[in-house]
Amino acid sequence: MPARAAEPVSQAAGDDAEARLIVEKADQVRFPTEGFQVDVNITTTSSGQGPEVRKYRVLSKGNTNSVVMVTEPASERGQILLMKGRDLWVFMPDVSQPIRLSLSQRLTGQVANGDLARANFAADYNPKLLRREKIGNEEYHVLELTGVDRSVTYQRVLYWVRDKDFWPFKAEFYSLSNRLLKTCKYENFKAMEGRKRPTRLVMEDALRGGEQSVLEYGSMKLRDLPDKVFTKDYLKKLD
Repeated sequence: MPARAAEPVSQAAGDDAEARLIVEKADQVRFPTEGFQVDVNITTTSSGQGPEVRKYRVLSKGNTNSVVMVTEPASERGQILLMKGRDLWVFMPDVSQPIRLSLSQRLTGQVANGDLARANFAADYNPKLLRREKIGNEEYHVLELTGVDRSVTYQRVLYWVRDKDFWPFKAEFYSLSNRLLKTCKYENFKAMEGRKRPTRLVMEDALRGGEQSVLEYGSMKLRDLPDKVFTKDYLKKLD
């Protein structure tokens, strides 16, 4: 049977303002608030099949606008996702008009469009601090994130954030019916553009065992990205 969410637990001391601050600080650990570029390799493995590797380049600004370009496989090079707010389109080289997509649709393996195009927990979810939890020698905040509307990538998230430095530790992603869809672990923290950030995310399917996608982030650099970059007319100029 598919796993389901644990029963609700009593809310820890602290209000929603504290929960929101924790989520905002964890977002800042994951990605810069300024304009930046980062390369992402995604390796997907499933039972009985060899690994599939796909590569992307992401341009992002302010956690609200982003462009995701396919760099490998070569046969799909030229495909571009454009996200403005929570509106998402895909541009295909052989199709004249962009196609509207949802953030929750699968991009590849266990990775949804929103996992790569919009990693903005603070804006997409209403957070509540559930409890503190000790794992090993570390203390973690455990938060429940509820989607602000149905356009977000996941309707509900349980999120573990380390107390001392707001490093994200793991997340559980749930459907509208409260079914556990997948889990994510944030690993391999390395210095990138001014602070240590998770450079490896392991996403595992909670419904089908043995299926996982590993996202590896590298070559991050800050970039001056004017608003015109995030327009349909500008995409053909990107390199």
